[in-house]
Amino acid sequence: MTGAATPNLEPTVYLVDDDDAVRDALAFLLSTVGLTVRTFPDGLALERALDAEGPPDIGCLLLDIRMPHISGLHLQVRLQDRGVDLPVILLTGHADVDLCRRAFRQGAADFLSKPVDETELLEAVQRAVRQHLRGRARHAASQQARERLARLTAREHDVLRSLLDGQTSKQAARTLGISTRTVETHRASLFTKLEADSLAGVIRIALAGEEV
Repeated sequence: MTGAATPNLEPTVYLVDDDDAVRDALAFLLSTVGLTVRTFPDGLALERALDAEGPPDIGCLLLDIRMPHISGLHLQVRLQDRGVDLPVILLTGHADVDLCRRAFRQGAADFLSKPVDETELLEAVQRAVRQHLRGRARHAASQQARERLARLTAREHDVLRSLLDGQTSKQAARTLGISTRTVETHRASLFTKLEADSLAGVIRIALAGEEV
């Protein structure tokens, strides 16, 4: 029986630039700090790779704005529509306030002008990778919380909402029309099912699972 695939937590930078010299120079720079770099001459080549392999577990996209076939801004939107959640850093040799504004409206992590300052680029990429790690961690925590919340019965969800409203067992009993002892039994059960050892833990799980 084959087990689940182990996530690859080595960050990968997908670098898309139609200028061979720039692409090679940036790839070498990023490799000097231990990053895995995949290079592509245009957006279509990147999309073909993602179709074949899927996106990496952790990483970011480094996209030139002015490219043949698909601009970096257009590629950013197309990838978002495909569900690719990699943070995007856009590069341009023609600094433009309107382009920058559009990039950030579309959710870009950063926008850098060419020629790119090496330190600025490395810092931007490392920030983007950390952003992706945090996003994946939040997603995993949210998924785990939803799975635990799904274990609760309808009445336990009612009791959970009373907890979130700050009600005592007696107040919850009056609201729900059940005995205080029954409320306390449900509270004990939901603590067990949520695998929480404190009220703060229950609240954290409820909020992570958007059970409010």
